[in-house]
Amino acid sequence: MKTRITTLFGIQYPIQCGGMLWLATPELAAAISNTGAMGNLTSGNYNTGDGLREAIDRTRELTEKPFIVNITTMPSIRLPLDLLREFFQICCEKKVTAIEVAGAPVDTFLGPGFIPMAKEAGVKILHKVGTVKHAIHAQKIGYDAVTIAGFEEGGFPHKDNVSTIVLVPKVVEEVDIPVLVAGGMADGKSLAAALALGADGIMMATRFLATKESNVHPNIYETLLKANEYDTSLNLQALLSGFGLQVRALRNDIIRKIEEVEQKGGDLSDLLPLISGERARQVWKNGNVEEAMLTIGQSVGRIKDIPSVQELVTRIVAEARSAIQKSMQMIG
Repeated sequence: MKTRITTLFGIQYPIQCGGMLWLATPELAAAISNTGAMGNLTSGNYNTGDGLREAIDRTRELTEKPFIVNITTMPSIRLPLDLLREFFQICCEKKVTAIEVAGAPVDTFLGPGFIPMAKEAGVKILHKVGTVKHAIHAQKIGYDAVTIAGFEEGGFPHKDNVSTIVLVPKVVEEVDIPVLVAGGMADGKSLAAALALGADGIMMATRFLATKESNVHPNIYETLLKANEYDTSLNLQALLSGFGLQVRALRNDIIRKIEEVEQKGGDLSDLLPLISGERARQVWKNGNVEEAMLTIGQSVGRIKDIPSVQELVTRIVAEARSAIQKSMQMIG
């Protein structure tokens, strides 16, 4: 397959893994890249610059193919601003293929010199956005591509609750840089639909979570297989109002406790013990799915099996080709 995204990143298929805290490891990133898609190494997994350096080196030991490094540009108790700047600098020093930015624009959050730094290093920059205006801004300040994410996505969708199918054609009409699609992407039909809407590829996270190489507890896999599209909820709107974001996560006991705190007007100190990333880190491994906020998208309702990454990517490509051919036959 050939799109502007495959050309930009030097990959075989226009399929990228999204950032996943604790889950997008060197092993998963390399497994995805080795299929011809693009793996994602999430910098937030690491508490030091040396940790990220070692992870990049480890990923390169496992694959010779391109992969992207995710950096979340939002205030964090665990990851101070100086560390996020160091992460960006390390990616440029290591000349990774690309950096995926999720959150505030690089120029305003990290500083005006960081985009030129990436350009000089030959590192591409991709920004995940939730609105048309943010996509336009990303192009204006020098990003090489954008991912437009509908509110179906797990993690931090935009507060405006606009669906992927509405956002994508609007963004494609407004920007000239390549566009990826996130939110609800799970199979070959998703890829075919994204291409039909004018995009250049898809980004998936929840679907890559439901693969053998994500190496989560069997209870997690079982939960994903049983869940439907109604089993996630949107929360933390008040807490994240300053960023125009909210959280989509699997409905469970922790989410219900979060809702109780929000209804009572609780503040950050009340919520922090419930939304801690460390909770999620433990649950991915121990399988106690009720005990952490697990950011999963609505596409969970379309997950019916736990294949290997290779099986999944091969299937998606075949399904996309079949769907496109079927559509062509219908229109003559």
